[in-house]
Amino acid sequence: MSRYDALLVLSFGGPEKHEDVIPFLENVLRGRNVPRERMLEVAEHYYHFDGRSPINDQNRALIAALKDVVKIPIYWGNRNWHPMLLDTVRQMRDDGIRNAIAFVTSAFGSYSGCRQYAEDVERARAAVGDGAPKIARIRPFSGHPAFIEAMTDRVRAAIAQVPEGRLIFTAHSVPVSMAESSPYVDELNRACAAVAGGVGRSDLRNAWKLVYQSRSGPPGQPWLEPDICDYLREIRSDVVIAPIGFLSDHMEVLYDLDTEARAVCKELGVKMARAGTVETHPAMVRMIAELIEGETAICPADCCPAPARHPVTSR
Repeated sequence: MSRYDALLVLSFGGPEKHEDVIPFLENVLRGRNVPRERMLEVAEHYYHFDGRSPINDQNRALIAALKDVVKIPIYWGNRNWHPMLLDTVRQMRDDGIRNAIAFVTSAFGSYSGCRQYAEDVERARAAVGDGAPKIARIRPFSGHPAFIEAMTDRVRAAIAQVPEGRLIFTAHSVPVSMAESSPYVDELNRACAAVAGGVGRSDLRNAWKLVYQSRSGPPGQPWLEPDICDYLREIRSDVVIAPIGFLSDHMEVLYDLDTEARAVCKELGVKMARAGTVETHPAMVRMIAELIEGETAICPADCCPAPARHPVTSR
């Protein structure tokens, strides 16, 4: 029998129709010093897809897959759009849930992808008040063999489309100050090396490269580089792009890679294959079920501290 009486899938959230986009982005950027014109620029990315981010549908698919292997109730709450985390925690209390475990849809440790979710949970529990369930969090899992297995399968399928393409891994750029206070870059490099080894690319000179995408901060603030599009223009060769930093094909994958990066490759006259994200790969579903019961899988309270200043990243 599980030590927990519920699983909470905890995610970023995304709009599902045109009129959701601005309220969603206002939630994402609340309290941040981001010019409105920048918000409207990001909104156009969503309007390119009729205002619907795929992230909520992808979370629904993950929950459906988990129901076949997880024998406790599954709840779902988001940071920035419905179903909102506060409403979910309130429902969990009303349902009599007392001791839950949360799976955060982020594989790598950083403030925005790890510690901030812990803060979200504690704010929601405080707002719900008496009877709010305890909620532990599964720690970032980028080194788990099942995650590596799933990503390796996705990359292998993409390499089959462009066998001679250079292997490029992408992850969400974050401020350098945030990266320095977390294991983000080290975890990314280890995972990339493991996947490259799994597809037979680890022994080649310049076998793979980790680059970044989706920067959202002010020009004067240092963020992780190189940017994917800048790197494509630098190497000017056929590529296989693997978005290892993302668990699902949500907006930043669809727009920044399938739209912008693909346009750069077309401009350069080079071939591009884009690996799928892990999503509901059977290894991922199996991994989550195993981590629910793991004695060492819980994230410590002092993980991934916030940098002194950090703009939000949007997903």
